[in-house]
Amino acid sequence: MLDGLRIIEFEGLGPGPFAAMWLADQGAEVICIQRPGGAGTPGVPDRSILNRGKKTIALDLKAPADRPLIDALLSSADALVEGFRPGVMERLGLGPEQIHRVNPRLVYGRMTGWGQDGPRAAQAGHDLNYIAASGALWYAGLPGQPPVTPATLVGDIGGGAMYLVAGLLAGLLRAQRTGEGSVVDAAIVDGSAHMLALLMSMAPTGMLTEARGQSLLDGPHWSRSYACADGGFLSVQCLEAKFYAEFLARLGLTDDPDFARQYDPAGWPRATERLATIFAAQPRDHWAALFAGSDACVAPVLSPWEAAHDPHIVARAGWIERDGTLEPAPAPRFASAAPAPGPVPTRDAHRAEVLADLRQRGLLPG
Repeated sequence: MLDGLRIIEFEGLGPGPFAAMWLADQGAEVICIQRPGGAGTPGVPDRSILNRGKKTIALDLKAPADRPLIDALLSSADALVEGFRPGVMERLGLGPEQIHRVNPRLVYGRMTGWGQDGPRAAQAGHDLNYIAASGALWYAGLPGQPPVTPATLVGDIGGGAMYLVAGLLAGLLRAQRTGEGSVVDAAIVDGSAHMLALLMSMAPTGMLTEARGQSLLDGPHWSRSYACADGGFLSVQCLEAKFYAEFLARLGLTDDPDFARQYDPAGWPRATERLATIFAAQPRDHWAALFAGSDACVAPVLSPWEAAHDPHIVARAGWIERDGTLEPAPAPRFASAAPAPGPVPTRDAHRAEVLADLRQRGLLPG
């Protein structure tokens, strides 16, 4: 879908590399400029699936000898991805104004936690801090308990990487139409706040309140996960009345007065307590089998390794395994194209290929 686009990525942490991986998954040529002689992200192996489908070249952003190569790459690019703190790229002579003088069509993607300006812009932070400050963490937990840490999905990926992708694609469309580049200020604190729009849309009807555990989706007995006898967990979220009726029927609770008023908050604590006792009496797979094939909106909570063997996920080839490593398949799918994950490169693997291409383009001397 993105064949013909060239993206230059400056090696960084989580959300920036993820966004660049998504672009590579969809066919863009992504060239990752890596740090010479060392690993990139703490805790991530030298050959990371976040680099799948990319080309890699190691260049020193501070070395005068490497600057002509960096300039040549940026001159040939449609977009750039960087995730440094505000001001770092400018001090390196690689800020948007400096690059746009050389390549006015370039879409300059900037990935940060706090954004390019504001009181916290220069401060350090991580996923949990950004979604805490944006409001996105508020409903992530039961009343009276601290919010749970949602595994970087809400901040780094949802509010960060995917908003950077959307911004880059919007900028690329504009560049194709006008010939003008743009700067994408993708901040996790902004994106994670924006993702609250669906929840906030329920506030005027009273279905969302500031009090945790009292809203339509974070308080009811029919919208949470339950522990099972074997230590597994079961997710329940039968929002609509017809699905709730199916849920009760499968459990033999259709005429039970504790479950008669689905949307009445006064009855939620008692119904939750009852369901917790019921589900704790049998293992997870017992309940998964009971609700299989129904519209009760119940599903077992699977680890990624379990999910890779779930019949539905297998049918859609949602997970793949390469070299003993489990990784998610590209998404979304297209009727006209089936994106396949590219190989995972080693560091500096494509130096000769990248230099040859730049010479062919006349951007480097032969």
